Amino acid sequence: MEQSDSKKMYVFLMVLTIASALSLQTWMTLFNNFAVERVGLDGQHVGTIQSIREIPGFLSLLAIFVMLIIKEHRLSALSILFLGGGVALTGFFPSFYGLIITTLIMSFGFHYFETTNQSLTLQYFDQTTSPRVFGRLRSLASGANIFVGGAIFGLAYILEYREIYLIFGGIAFMAGLWAFGQNPTSKDVPLQKKKMILKREYGLYYFLTFMAGARRQIFMAFAVFLMVQHFGYAIKEVTLLFMLNNLINYFLAPFIGKSIVRFGERKVLSVEYGSLILVFIAYATTQSKAVVGVLYVLDHIFFNCSIAIRTYFQKIGDPQDIAPTMAVGFTINHIAAVVIPVLGGLMWMIDYRIPFFAGAAMSLVSLAAVQKIKTGQNP
Repeated sequence: MEQSDSKKMYVFLMVLTIASALSLQTWMTLFNNFAVERVGLDGQHVGTIQSIREIPGFLSLLAIFVMLIIKEHRLSALSILFLGGGVALTGFFPSFYGLIITTLIMSFGFHYFETTNQSLTLQYFDQTTSPRVFGRLRSLASGANIFVGGAIFGLAYILEYREIYLIFGGIAFMAGLWAFGQNPTSKDVPLQKKKMILKREYGLYYFLTFMAGARRQIFMAFAVFLMVQHFGYAIKEVTLLFMLNNLINYFLAPFIGKSIVRFGERKVLSVEYGSLILVFIAYATTQSKAVVGVLYVLDHIFFNCSIAIRTYFQKIGDPQDIAPTMAVGFTINHIAAVVIPVLGGLMWMIDYRIPFFAGAAMSLVSLAAVQKIKTGQNP
């Protein structure tokens, strides 16, 4: 494959990644306030919508069948159209059922773009380049998140929710239209299989993907809740930590990509899971507000190491299996999104520390599992 083909695909994915981050971060930043202040929803309504938001991730494997009728890069562009369109329309339907519909539209767009984004990156960039590309794209997404946070902070004084949703959703929608006019593909890339792929030799990839999703759900569901309930973090403090996370990741994500190339997936993932054992134990045992804030930042940093799970598959997988396996992997990852918050919530009612000790145990199991990684860069 010519270098110009890879460059075209990089530009294509770069534009869509920035558009995805701009629109999704807008939705996430405004959602809770919009739901309460404009729609008048209660906690049960908000929880229902957040659960519905995960359904498209669970159905990511259906992307395989969508690609029977539309090319993968077209699906990627269409996904950004849905994501941007769903966000742009959010402010025009200030009701419970209106939010359900726009959330589903937005979420299908986001999850299917993430599936195709991972797949296209692994197809168009070789084993020494793809980790760096993943790192750069993560960095750009973090930069976009910082921009959105600052922009919304300023625009909130002069614009209504509907207008802010429309602006950033509209930007993503226009990026999707632009992408539909592009053809960054190459004939040198192996044709992808258009069926669900489940192979025994990919078992370790499936397992690590599931465990990464489970660990991430414990963090997403309970870390901020711990900070607010037990340590009295105000919304401004949480927002500042989130901005700090994105600033650190803007500079650190490319470094992690380079580290995967230099040290291999096994060592990078071992550092991640070994560190997370300590992070989760500290979540459960610390009595310091400052320490829990540091843990929140560290958790975000180590999340970038999950890139190595995908690049590991690139080294062991059939090149024709990339697209369907990324779709199946995304679904496996989201099985945890359905199960973990419920089970964790029940454990929290017994003792708030139990979910975090469970996270430490999951990290220990994952640490043992990654020692089975065998590739040329993992002797």
